[in-house]
Amino acid sequence: MKRHKSLLAFFTVLTGCAGFLQAQGVPVIEKFLTNGMRLLMVERHDEPTVAGGWVTHVGSVNERPGMTGIAHLFEHMMFKGTPTIGTRDYQKDLEIITAQEMVREELRQEERRMRAELRQGKIDDLLKPENKSPRYKELEQEFQKLVAEQRKILVKNEFDRIYTSSGASGMNAFTSQDMTAYHINVPANKLELWMWMESERLLHPVFREFYSERDVVFEERRMRTESTPLGKFSEQFNSMVWKSSPYSWPIVGWPSDIPAISKAQADDFYATYYSPQNITLILIGDLNPERTEAAVRQYFERIPRGLKEPPEMVTEETKQLAEQRMSAEAETNPQIDIVWHTVGFQHPDSYALEILGQILSTHTGRLYKGLVLGSGVATDVFAMQQNQKYAGLFYLSSEVKEGHKPAELEAGIHGIVETLRNEDVPAAELQKVKNNFAAAEYRRLTSNSAILMQLIRKDGSGDWREINTAGAKYQAVTAADLRRVAQKYLTRENRTVAVYTRKGNQTAASDSKINP
Repeated sequence: MKRHKSLLAFFTVLTGCAGFLQAQGVPVIEKFLTNGMRLLMVERHDEPTVAGGWVTHVGSVNERPGMTGIAHLFEHMMFKGTPTIGTRDYQKDLEIITAQEMVREELRQEERRMRAELRQGKIDDLLKPENKSPRYKELEQEFQKLVAEQRKILVKNEFDRIYTSSGASGMNAFTSQDMTAYHINVPANKLELWMWMESERLLHPVFREFYSERDVVFEERRMRTESTPLGKFSEQFNSMVWKSSPYSWPIVGWPSDIPAISKAQADDFYATYYSPQNITLILIGDLNPERTEAAVRQYFERIPRGLKEPPEMVTEETKQLAEQRMSAEAETNPQIDIVWHTVGFQHPDSYALEILGQILSTHTGRLYKGLVLGSGVATDVFAMQQNQKYAGLFYLSSEVKEGHKPAELEAGIHGIVETLRNEDVPAAELQKVKNNFAAAEYRRLTSNSAILMQLIRKDGSGDWREINTAGAKYQAVTAADLRRVAQKYLTRENRTVAVYTRKGNQTAASDSKINP
């Protein structure tokens, strides 16, 4: 009885907090600078720190074939410093960078000839050392001499050291399909340092070690994608799912594109997408809004507005008309991934689809109860709606339990999905998921850093106000909405299925051919 009372008290508090947040919202102050840059501030005096960050509205979706991965490369380059950070001799630094570019242009001419030989079948792989021309090898040696000369005057990781020596922590960045973001926590009395550091790297970036960092990104791709059991398969599967949309290529870029990106392309990319009108500054914590705004204007309005507006992403995904399937053998336990095309950020159906994902997921969800605890054909399962800026996917992944076949698990999955398409979710089950959403909303707003990340992701996806409006939209979802979106999107012709079996299993294809 005591336990029931404590649970009741918890949910009463939770409901009250959720209601307060929905009614009051996060008190975001929005301002615009004269150069078009947006500023978001939230005043919170819980602790003497400020979580600071900025998001530029560019991700892999804004790239094009031939230079995929450039958005992620820029995430790396933005830590290389400025004329006063990262070097002991800026003029010498510039001279070396200019000389490097001259050598790189000659290397690109050699690469054009090597690509022609590749098309003609004279060589089989551009990356093999033995396929490089004699002149290319000479130029590589010349370039490495310049790299060694530059390293003598570089101050490695100075950007990070300046911050950490002033008590800052958690400096990081990320690139997604839709955005690139940079964030850190600083003591409240070091907020002006943040303004100087961040405005300087936007106003006076120096892309030193550009080609070395390009190689670092290529190695990152090799480690995270090519050296993992499912990395390459996941890339292929993603490209099957997306036909026309630029979501089809990986954030890290294709292996042939990364080594081909030039500094000239990078300079143009920066001028286009890192312009003030494409950036939002976000500050959360122990600050005075009026004084903070004045200081932000002092530092960031120095940055001139971009000469051209970032181009809009206009290519929409074509409608999928037939089921697609991929069968793969890998060094992994048997697994099934299923993806359905859905809708993107802020679409009215996205809220019902997110709740549908939770109806299926977690250890109290239908997939776990039915396939792990029930029939025992799976060891783990989960589902989720992935909202991206321009489109979305409903994703379901499951691992086959030893002694069972992928076809058994897939049939079980489709049976549970069909139930959602044909029957309303009971009110108690729906309310439990809504309570979980309310709890998650509350937890995401309990620290400066958590609020910062929420605003970064909402603003990067298209509208920071979603931090205050999403909660009510989840709570408004009905059982009829769940059934409707399941019928509309979770159809056979709209799904793409990947069946993974352990390498050497000859029955993979026959086991996975079912027609639910």
